[in-house]
Amino acid sequence: MAAIPTIPQRCQVLGLPVDVSADVLAAAVALHSRGGGQLVTLNAEMTMAALAQTELGAAISQAELVIPDGAGVVWALRRQGIRVKRSPGIELADQLLAHSARSNWRVALVGSSAAVMELLKKQLPQKHPGLQLVLTIDGYQPRERWPQLEQQLLQLQPDLVLVALGIPRQETWINHLHQGQAGLWMGVGGSFDVWSGQKKRAPRWMGALQIEWLYRLVQEPSRWRRMLALPQFALAVLNGNPPRPAKQKQATGKTRG
Repeated sequence: MAAIPTIPQRCQVLGLPVDVSADVLAAAVALHSRGGGQLVTLNAEMTMAALAQTELGAAISQAELVIPDGAGVVWALRRQGIRVKRSPGIELADQLLAHSARSNWRVALVGSSAAVMELLKKQLPQKHPGLQLVLTIDGYQPRERWPQLEQQLLQLQPDLVLVALGIPRQETWINHLHQGQAGLWMGVGGSFDVWSGQKKRAPRWMGALQIEWLYRLVQEPSRWRRMLALPQFALAVLNGNPPRPAKQKQATGKTRG
């Protein structure tokens, strides 16, 4: 197997980009120094969603840095002879907060509930002394308020924007908003809930066995439909025949109503 490159190497899994790097934090910081961009943490579930949703697929394809977050993506890369370790997005986001505190970066948080955001405003500066939270916006805003909040965010020009609006909204929202902006923009899923103590992350031993998905399913049984993407992903990788994106299906006239 090839060694993990020190400079991110762009690979592909089922037609979507994945950047392989020996140090994802260093890769993210280097991206910031080059003017910033969007970070995506890719797993099997998001991959299958992107193949079905054109806008999500485009956001991932256009992202400046795509991290192999899920065990399925790591497995798919290793089948190509690419040795890489899993890089959980929640850990990279926390490392970026620590770096922000050390480097005097300005940080904005977007998403989750108002109660969670209030907890984070107190807890994160305590965990990372010196952290500058220049703006916090919970995700339950009236539709008519979003344009004003987005304009406020852009005017602040933060160095790091962490967004917890869920998939696919966080990726597509970042893709539309960050164009032409400096700083790092990263979707973090349920990280805010974990950091605030509202939810627990899977134990380390489950992460080592690559079965964190089972812990999340036990916590949220309603996720079972989404988990069906996992065997679909594995079958697509083994067959080397990913489902065609939604826009291609529509072009052939084979989409069912």
